[in-house]
Parts: sequence; C-alpha cells; structure tokens
Amino acid sequence: MATAGSLEALRELNRLRVIDALRQRGTASRSEIARHTGLSRTTVTTLVSDLQARGLVVEQPFGESQGRGRPPTLLRLDPSVGAVVGMHFDHRHVRVAVADLSSTVLAERWEELDVDHAATTALDSAAALVAVALEEAGIERSRVVGAGVALSGPVDRDGTVGSTVILPGWEGLNAIDELTRRLELPVSVDNDANLGALAEVSFGAGRGMSDVIYVMVASGVGAGIVLDGRLHRGVTGLAGELGHVRVRAEGAVCRCGNRGCLETVASTDAMLSLLRPVESGETNIGALVEMVAAGDIGAQRVVNDAGREIGRVVAGLCNVLSPSGVIVGGDLGIVADSLMNGIREALDRYALPPVRAALELRAGVLGERAEMLGALALVIGDTDLLRSAGLAALHTEAGATVAA
Repeated sequence: MATAGSLEALRELNRLRVIDALRQRGTASRSEIARHTGLSRTTVTTLVSDLQARGLVVEQPFGESQGRGRPPTLLRLDPSVGAVVGMHFDHRHVRVAVADLSSTVLAERWEELDVDHAATTALDSAAALVAVALEEAGIERSRVVGAGVALSGPVDRDGTVGSTVILPGWEGLNAIDELTRRLELPVSVDNDANLGALAEVSFGAGRGMSDVIYVMVASGVGAGIVLDGRLHRGVTGLAGELGHVRVRAEGAVCRCGNRGCLETVASTDAMLSLLRPVESGETNIGALVEMVAAGDIGAQRVVNDAGREIGRVVAGLCNVLSPSGVIVGGDLGIVADSLMNGIREALDRYALPPVRAALELRAGVLGERAEMLGALALVIGDTDLLRSAGLAALHTEAGATVAA
C-alpha cells in the first residue's frame, strides 16, 4: 500500500512534469499539457489548479480558435516567479541576456574581445555584463534561478575545456567553477552547436520537431543532435563533432591532428582560403557574405561545394538516426542559399530514399543569437536545477511551497 509520503512524491513529480511542459512550450492548454506529459486530463486539471494556487502558473488571454466555439484557455509560467541568465562566449565576442521563465528576453548586452586567448578577461567581462543586464531588466540576483553558458569549443560534461587549439586560453579551465564563483549562481555549460540546436528546436526553425540534426557552419563544422526532444551529448559530451569526420584520404592536416577532416574543406576558414588567391581585397567572413549576396560566381561555387561536402557527411548521419529535420545555422546567415543547395543535393544523392522522404531541410532563423537563446533554454528546461535552486523560495509571497 502506498504511503502518504510516496503519494506526495508522485504528485510532486507530476507537478514538475507540468512545469517542464510549460517551460518547453511557452504556453499550452490543459489538453496540450495532457498530451505532452501523458497524464490524464483530470490529473492535469488538478495539478494546474494546485500550481495556480501556489502562484507558479497563470492564465493568459484566449488564443485563436481552431474552429467553432470558445478557444482553449492557455497557461504559462508566471514571469514574475524567477529569471535566468544566458551567455555565449564566441571566438570574438561575449553576449549575455536575462529572460523570465516564459523565455521572454528582458535585457541583452554584448562586447567584442579576444575570447580564445584571454579566458580571464572574457569571464570577468561576462560577469560585468550580467550585472548590467540584471540592473537594466530590474531583476534582483536573488530571483535568478541559474545561468546557462554556450562555449565555442569542446567542453566536458563537468565543464572543463579540453582543447589546446580551439580555445587555447581556456585549456584545463573549468568554466562552471569559474562562472559560479563570479556570478554566485548555479551554472550549466555546453558546446555552442548543442545550444544552437536547443534554441532552434525550442524557439526557431525546429519547433515542433523531436528528432533534429542542427549543423553549425563557422570556423569549424559542428552538429547538435536532438533525439526524442532531448540533446544527445554522448558519454564525453562531445557528440556531434562532424567537422572531424574524414572526407579526404590525403587531405590537409586538420587542427585535431588528423588529415582530410570535413573542417579542412567545408568550414568558413576553408572557404576563405580558396578565395584569397583570386580576390584582391580583404577576404573575411563579412566579405564572403557580401560576395555571395552580390552574385559572385566564384564565391557561390565555393560555398556550394562546401555544402555538398557537408551534406554527404550529414546524409550518413541521417541514415543512422533518421531525424525529422536538418537545420543549418552558423556564420553565413542570410546568404545560406548556396550552402543549403549543396547540402540538399548531397542529401538527395546519399541519404536512403525513405530517410530523405521523411526529412525536412531548413535554414536556422535565430542567427547570431541562437547560442545565447539556447543557453537560456538550457536553464529553463532543467527541472532538476529549478528544484535544487528552490523555485518556491523565489515566490514565497504567493505561498508557493514546491517540495524538494
């Protein structure tokens, strides 16, 4: 016979499932929550009433009706309950944002600096930017549940940066420890491609998809893999390193030490190196974007060829995982058509016909903010973090008492 304690533990677990559904979806009706969680409509109604009484969930005005009759009442987490911080350490800048638990960005700041070689400076600057953003948003630090961090390089599950080449100034540094000390907040850290994937699935081109490969094309080529709605990181946290799949038997030496990696032929650095001998002006990523947008045949050819190389590797991954979508993001942004065309050609040729038929290829829509938004989603979607942070304590004035 179940004890009172075990029944309360089950109710608490189900409350957290409802909260998790609202964090992931932003807004949802009771029926949508029931479908998302697998709980009965009656159970969801009881749990929602409990969460409303605690001040954690509020109703918002009626949404658009899908047919005749009154549209369903939509629910969301009360934005006043708490806030989260998102941070992105790119190679050339730091970007931070503060958002409420419904994923609405309240304030955002960024600063250009050499992140790769100046870890301490970058960390100090990020902490200062967070303080400014919190003040701008009118959020007390005590109301912040936690901080999510996107790093543009490989990072172990414990937060340790291991690359001597991609982030040379960060080697051996534990980003979680360093930022926890500076921010005095719980910190979660992940690779930028993983968090770009999480952002596009949560807010962007992949919304509504549960199995997605997000391909990030920048100075390297990485992938974030979402399976059954959750990031797949692998045992080491390094799953998705597409850039180090070998595509040329006797190719150029890669920064990882191997030869012929995808990164050596399809990263933005590789594209730029092909254009420099035939271009008289400065050739950088901005110039490449301008050349493609202006219809430069050489630039379009280089980007299209890179797309085919990437698409061939992605096709193999699709044959293994059979995702519903491939989303392409990264530095090429608004001129990604040439890249997408190359990827599409390769998917059509190398993916198994049933896999290709079920697959949608989409361009990312969040641009340079994707990784920062993914860092926010990392915290907003972390039920354990919210529980350990004591979400109820953030709303004691409403009588909330979520149990640990």
